[in-house]
Amino acid sequence: MAEDFTYDRWMNAQGIPVHRGYYIEDLREIELAPWSLRECDAAFIQLEGMPGVVEGRVQEVPPGGSIKPFKQAIDEMVYVASGQGTASVWSGDGGERHTFEWSPRSLFLVPRNSWAQFNNMQGDRPARLLHYSYLPIAMSAIPNPDFFFNNPYEEDVLRGADFYSEAEATTQEHVAEGAAGRTLWLGNFFPDMGVWDKLMHRPGRGSMNRSVYMRIPGSELHAHMSVFPAGTYKKGHRHGPGRVIVIPGGEGYSIMWQEGQEKMVIHWHEASCFVPPDRWFHQHFNLGAVPGRYLALHPPNQFMGMSESVQDLSRDQIEYPDEEPWIREYFENQLAERGIESQMPDEAYRDPNYRWDYTGVENH
Repeated sequence: MAEDFTYDRWMNAQGIPVHRGYYIEDLREIELAPWSLRECDAAFIQLEGMPGVVEGRVQEVPPGGSIKPFKQAIDEMVYVASGQGTASVWSGDGGERHTFEWSPRSLFLVPRNSWAQFNNMQGDRPARLLHYSYLPIAMSAIPNPDFFFNNPYEEDVLRGADFYSEAEATTQEHVAEGAAGRTLWLGNFFPDMGVWDKLMHRPGRGSMNRSVYMRIPGSELHAHMSVFPAGTYKKGHRHGPGRVIVIPGGEGYSIMWQEGQEKMVIHWHEASCFVPPDRWFHQHFNLGAVPGRYLALHPPNQFMGMSESVQDLSRDQIEYPDEEPWIREYFENQLAERGIESQMPDEAYRDPNYRWDYTGVENH
């Protein structure tokens, strides 16, 4: 793995753990260490598929305590892996503070050039937050860490008292000819991705899949979450690098592989994290008794695969009739060990154009 990016050199000099590889079983349990820059315990996440593209970082807020106010020159998304607390965000000296509560599975924005402080409302346990940004690309363009962490520039992006109010729906514009439209939820705060039910039917990936697509107003940060029923799995597909996947709920596994190479099976549960490397096929399977969920934090749009949409189905998506037989066999064996039956219809393995029946499934 190349480590000649400005970001990599800066990251390796911080003196805190850097967790590498292909996945993390539980963000709530990884090793952290004191980080002088933010005066808190922290660790970097740099899984295959992330280097040079996106940053992942876990920070811990101590029981009943807080992290000192900090400021960063780029937008950052924060996902709550565990804990309950408050965040205060403000612009400049004397700026109005926007304060809101977060809890497990919350997702929110810390806007660029703004100050922020996190407080832990629980006195008996720490809180862990996953921070996600495009800092590696930004540091390649401006190879000076002080520009991002000690920049006096102020920018008032906190417009209005409702900056962290409930997200609003809008219809996506500039959809390719012949493609289905898509509802986007615009907002800076999503209170609980484990129960978010404002979902759209997205049958193209199979398994009665439903999704929500999220964008941050005034920022290029974006994400989506997919939800699929118990006893089902999604079609194999591939796209570009930098998509950090976090599990808000459910139990299952994913298979990842480079075309023509050995396949890797990754079992997951809440707070697991993994990143499909660039152009690796991957496929998601639900082994639980409830719908499975995965939240994908997206890389910049410049990288191939801007959403779940596949640009060339013949090359980048594997239909059920075309997949290797062991994939179905392994899935059914895993379900049998848990006393669960497969809900995959036999016809889906024969007809590549099989249509899933969403009758009775609410679509928001």
